[in-house]
Amino acid sequence: MLARYVVRRVVASIPVVFGVTLITFGLLHATSGAFVPGLELNPNLRPEDIIRIRNNLGLNDPLPVQYWHWISGLLHGDFGRSLVLGILISIPLGVVGALRRGSVIDNFFTFLSVAGVSIPSFWLALLLILLFSVSFHAWGLPWLPSGGAESAFGGGDPIDRITHLILPATCLAFVYIAIWSRFTRSSMLEVLSQDYVRTARAKGMSERRVTYLHALRNSLVPLVTLIGLELPGLVSGGAIIEIVFSWPGVGRLALERALQYDYTMVLGLTTFVALLVVVGNLLADVIYALLDPRIRYA
Repeated sequence: MLARYVVRRVVASIPVVFGVTLITFGLLHATSGAFVPGLELNPNLRPEDIIRIRNNLGLNDPLPVQYWHWISGLLHGDFGRSLVLGILISIPLGVVGALRRGSVIDNFFTFLSVAGVSIPSFWLALLLILLFSVSFHAWGLPWLPSGGAESAFGGGDPIDRITHLILPATCLAFVYIAIWSRFTRSSMLEVLSQDYVRTARAKGMSERRVTYLHALRNSLVPLVTLIGLELPGLVSGGAIIEIVFSWPGVGRLALERALQYDYTMVLGLTTFVALLVVVGNLLADVIYALLDPRIRYA
């Protein structure tokens, strides 16, 4: 039954993705889709050379033909020429905050949550670089790289890549930890006040079993929706963080290509994000059934 539901959702998602690509393709061509940066401005190119290049790129074809060529390449994996740490930390923090409501720990986590939502991500990134890269290096302490995906000389091994990933991953996850931990805390408090939780305690069930088998499992249902909607943002929404840390990510790539009028790359990234939205919603619906046995899909 669940398999049939997944198949139906996948089939129903095809028109959604198709509509996203069609609208994005039309908007980009209405603005600057036929413009190749520097092509007409290059003094070394003759007019006949420009015409030949545009013909080779298919820019002189009618829009339906160009769209068909692009979508055909997309189906073959050609996009044109040219989401974890937060979950692992936020859920335990939310559970601890709900179980220790009003305590020093809960107040401390609340302070961190407010700070995480209030502090701009680029400012936090600069502070992390100043402390863990510049200051630690000056103090003779083990320091973290301030940017890039690997060291320029002798880098590239897994340890080196993980070391370069620590600061940008921490900065990007900090906001999600702040939001999701507070959401988990509120959901846990609501579930812990339900009658079936009190009944389980009255029957002598251990507090650990009540917390993690009954309360946490049911409190995660609304959180799954929030995480599913944030899946595209985890992949493509960190452009500012990627720029500050010089990280070669999808968000930075999309911004740079958009500024360079690389419309085929923008089309590919837009389609990729649209697919993530569809996948995120589909995974959320499937996880609903795993967390709550009362949910059934016809």
